[in-house]
Amino acid sequence: MPKPRIDVVVLTMNDRPSEETAAQETLLAQAGVDVRVVVVGNGCRPEVVPPGALTISLPENVGIPAGRNVGAEALRQAGNPADWLFFLDNDATFPRPDVLVRLVAEAEQHPEAAWVQPRLTGPDDVTTPRRWVPRLRASAPGRPGRVTSMTEGVVLIRREAFDKVGGWEGSLFLYHEGSDLAWRLYAAGWSGWYAASIRMHHPLTTPARHALYHRLAARNRIWIAHRNLPAPLLPFYLSAWTVITLARAVRGGGLRQTLRGMHEGWTTRRTQPRRPMNRRTVYRLTAAGRPPVI
Repeated sequence: MPKPRIDVVVLTMNDRPSEETAAQETLLAQAGVDVRVVVVGNGCRPEVVPPGALTISLPENVGIPAGRNVGAEALRQAGNPADWLFFLDNDATFPRPDVLVRLVAEAEQHPEAAWVQPRLTGPDDVTTPRRWVPRLRASAPGRPGRVTSMTEGVVLIRREAFDKVGGWEGSLFLYHEGSDLAWRLYAAGWSGWYAASIRMHHPLTTPARHALYHRLAARNRIWIAHRNLPAPLLPFYLSAWTVITLARAVRGGGLRQTLRGMHEGWTTRRTQPRRPMNRRTVYRLTAAGRPPVI
């Protein structure tokens, strides 16, 4: 029986060479699969590249989703694209050599799922921050099931589904591109699966370490709502999100940039194409545990 083939996209800015080396070593140690890799330099020439990998040097930083799209397209253009795409953060590692083959097996058991999400933990193999659990009931990160969002940096996606919906939304640049892609995949008839028994490791960092976090996260919430939600749901979603976001900003900092992002998102929302999901998609998201008003 032939091994599953997986095309892997790694994005880099040459900012963490030791972590990238570890990520690539554990990737190449994956057993039971045939892996083809592309390393995309986002505004740079990649310096840490595994043997035989494709490399792309983008002249400027186009953002994470657009950079991942470039990598996925390069693998398609290289010919004979794999049925599976895996997007790997350059500081994430595989703790076991059977992670990818097990993820493919989970996907084959759930043919309705466009993506399969492993459980992401810190290097201790236990700690899973709530933001890494792709569902509302984040207090039980070890419980598998159908999900409606994704942790973008360690996710297996069917190439067929990815291409059908047009891949990541590049204009978002950074933050919430996983929510946008998940909604579009649901609208196309797919779902997502959280394979909680399969772990991957990542440093226990916070997104707030990035200077752009508060502004872009606030802006992009408004953009993805405008892009995807039916008009009757927009005020409910944006009201709930605004209250939660402002409370977090007051408590944890970043209020000025959050308000700036809200203003930017609202005044530029019409630059985003509007393709609202239908009632059936709203129902399916709700049945999967996350109505698109939260």
